[in-house]
Amino acid sequence: MVALELSRAGKRYGARDALGGVSFRLEEGETLGLLGPNGAGKTTALRLLLGFCRPTSGSVQLRGLSPTRREARRSLGYLPERLVLPDRMNVARLVEYHATLMGIDGAERTRATAETLERVGLGERAHDRIADLSKGLRQRLGFAQALVGSPRLLLLDEPTSGLDPIGIRDARTWIEDAQASGSAVLICSHVLSEVERLCNRVAILHEGQLRADGALDELVREGETLEDAFVRIVRG
Repeated sequence: MVALELSRAGKRYGARDALGGVSFRLEEGETLGLLGPNGAGKTTALRLLLGFCRPTSGSVQLRGLSPTRREARRSLGYLPERLVLPDRMNVARLVEYHATLMGIDGAERTRATAETLERVGLGERAHDRIADLSKGLRQRLGFAQALVGSPRLLLLDEPTSGLDPIGIRDARTWIEDAQASGSAVLICSHVLSEVERLCNRVAILHEGQLRADGALDELVREGETLEDAFVRIVRG
């Protein structure tokens, strides 16, 4: 099944095209790295996929539905780059809230919350206030709210930000497990070594246009790293 699709999607702000007729899709079981320099249009593409704004032209779909539909949002887990969490809430309550948004109720919500917190290494911090967590633990909590309910689509924006080496390795495992279960994963990151390690495909945006979309072995020439290919493609 197609997990997400942009079809000639454009977004204009005043006289400026933040995104100009971009098309790409992500199938279930794939992990796509969405790359681009600052100002390339990545944030705009994510906002369209999340239903935070509507395209000026073209269309955006999640699992065949508009991103504004409740059914589409319940299939989605999202980890933002700038993780803003309610400091006065405790850890478990936040994950329970996101489980509710996923349509999980009652005893199943409690079970899913506990299992997810254990999975991300926060089982013993379930009743702590979020304000008492370090930056790395807050990032683990961000993963927990994205992973609870085993969504069929994950949108992860700079997912390893603030994590120590153990946390980075754990994050890789969570992403690989999601892919192995058949979920689709979209990763936005400037850490190209992680994208190269985790992603089946890469899409590169520059100045609101799609400059490349394909498997890593199609885009990266012999003797190149993904960083080399990225610079070559962006600089044209």
